[in-house]
Amino acid sequence: MSLWLVLIILGVVLAIIGFAGVGQILIWIGVAVLVIGLILSFVSRRNRV
Repeated sequence: MSLWLVLIILGVVLAIIGFAGVGQILIWIGVAVLVIGLILSFVSRRNRV
């Protein structure tokens, strides 16, 4: 599984269990990793063409 997906799933589980602060931080880190990965893949595809 990809890192961003693991972070988001772990964050949601922690938020449900009761660790909302830690869970929310992990969700935001997962979203940031996802966005950075999408931007880097888009930029690398543009450079190849």
